[in-house]
Amino acid sequence: MSKILAFVESRDNKIKNSGYETASTALKLANDLGGEVEVLLIGSNLSSAASELGSYGIEKVLLAEDAKLEKYSTTAYSKIVAETAKLRGADTIILSASAMGKDISPRVSAKLEAGLVADCTEIKAEGGNITATRPVYAGKAFIDVKVTSPVKMFTLRPNVFKAVKMDGVTAETEKVDIPLNDSDYGVQVKEVVVSNEKLDVTEADIVVSGGRGLKGPENFYLVEDLAKVLGGAAGASRAIVDAGWRPHSDQVGQTGKTVSPSLYIAVGISGAIQHLAGMSSSKCIVAINKDKDAPIFQIADYGIVADALEIMPALTEEFKKVLSN
Repeated sequence: MSKILAFVESRDNKIKNSGYETASTALKLANDLGGEVEVLLIGSNLSSAASELGSYGIEKVLLAEDAKLEKYSTTAYSKIVAETAKLRGADTIILSASAMGKDISPRVSAKLEAGLVADCTEIKAEGGNITATRPVYAGKAFIDVKVTSPVKMFTLRPNVFKAVKMDGVTAETEKVDIPLNDSDYGVQVKEVVVSNEKLDVTEADIVVSGGRGLKGPENFYLVEDLAKVLGGAAGASRAIVDAGWRPHSDQVGQTGKTVSPSLYIAVGISGAIQHLAGMSSSKCIVAINKDKDAPIFQIADYGIVADALEIMPALTEEFKKVLSN
């Protein structure tokens, strides 16, 4: 019988949206395989967060808790995931393809000699086997992959899979004690500074991103204003991040963050393949560019050929009127 271990991320003792997506997907996969799923939480003071997973159909939550684990450590976390998988006899491990998931999944894969399929956009069970779909060639195509190693690993692209709530399930918690020493904390986050008003582009359902078409950093407020009106997050192309207009944490693209929101608005972004790789799986794409031949229009569901500096104020005002009704 297949046994799935889902590593669910938390921050400030709260489960991230991508964590619920991971738990729900792992549960569905376990049901389709006729197996069972256990969820692993790592951090401190996670009992309250663990109980919330019952609302998503999870019956068993494993807690690896320690005050030192409150701050993320790639070495410590990867050891805990790998050793827990061994301890529980898991043959399949599911993680989010978030920054943390991308960081620890190769380490866990190496420790377990497990085949790893990264950044999956679809995963399903067929005849007792798991088939995963992931983008290749910078998002130009998709490939179906099967893993033949005894232990299999998959990371899920955030905002692609649905977190499904269920009634009548209570999550049972169990402590897991994986011995750690000082060398296991060789790499550790010392401080995380998060703006309470700023959404992470990977978690947002609406993303508005700006590029060189804004002509200067002083005009980026046009993107932020529209994102705020829509209740979304502001992103940026690599070009303006490299130019120093925006921090790397805002970058969407192959060398930045991968996003899959319900609505993606590209403002003054030409659509280089590196950028498309990070946002082409968005449900609805709107492109605003004064160059009618810009590559971004080839994948856009809606396009506006106009100067971003001229149309953005009017567009933002129009959205304000519509959303206020």
